[in-house]
Amino acid sequence: MWKTALKPRWIAGFVFAIAISGVFVLLSQWQFGRSTQPEAPVNPAIEKVQPLTGTLQPGEFFHGTDADQMVSARGTYDPEKQVLVPDRLHDGKSGYWVVSAFAVDGAPALTGAAASPQTWIPVARGWVADPADAPAPPSGAVELTGRLLPSEAPLPKTSPQPGQATAVSVAELINYWEVSSYPGFVAATAEVAGGADVSPAAVPGDLLPLEIGPQPPGQQINWLNLFYSLEWVVFAGFALFIWWRLVKDDYHRDLEEALDDEHHEAAPDPGQRPDQNQHPEPNQQKVQP
Repeated sequence: MWKTALKPRWIAGFVFAIAISGVFVLLSQWQFGRSTQPEAPVNPAIEKVQPLTGTLQPGEFFHGTDADQMVSARGTYDPEKQVLVPDRLHDGKSGYWVVSAFAVDGAPALTGAAASPQTWIPVARGWVADPADAPAPPSGAVELTGRLLPSEAPLPKTSPQPGQATAVSVAELINYWEVSSYPGFVAATAEVAGGADVSPAAVPGDLLPLEIGPQPPGQQINWLNLFYSLEWVVFAGFALFIWWRLVKDDYHRDLEEALDDEHHEAAPDPGQRPDQNQHPEPNQQKVQP
């Protein structure tokens, strides 16, 4: 069969089939790329700083549209309400987030038996490599600016060490601090006290800034485009199958023609006269002169 496949016309046909298959594979890649697209582009408005009290309300659910919004608030830290969250990476190194409770001025107060007079929000102020390096939060009135993020889920079946929390979970932190809180937390980018920025980004030290940017949008799968991408792969394989099938049919035709030629060569010619030297039949008598 290889002899048949090496015929010039089938070599040319194979090159053509490879070219067609390549085009189909490229179309498959194009369709696959279109099958996964972001649900929505990053909104540039989230980088514009908005007042926290006008963006998020305590006692309500955290809306997805509020995530990553840059916010500002004025208030005070309580140095007695600070925890460390372990297993946080910074430039590839594992360390701790320093999370402090921030009393928000002008925030609505919640009602209920367990509600506190003030409404607080957890603030991730920075990262430290060693728990002993965690400084106390700035004292006095602070003008806070940072990125608003949804509450994290606490780690199940994990008991944190004293002074630590398993995650930046509002549900976990309000039990530690016994305060009313917003349903999210702020990753601080600036802390202005007494007219000076005292955040880790402005003051060198063991506390390093988090530098948390907006999260990338989620991916949405277009199943129709994904199906088309698989379909083009099938077409690419079918083009090569057609070439192989045509070569196989040509090979079988060559075999049939060769068998027909051998049959014709072996069969006697119907118009040929019998040999004159053949012996007569046994019952045939000779005629006497």
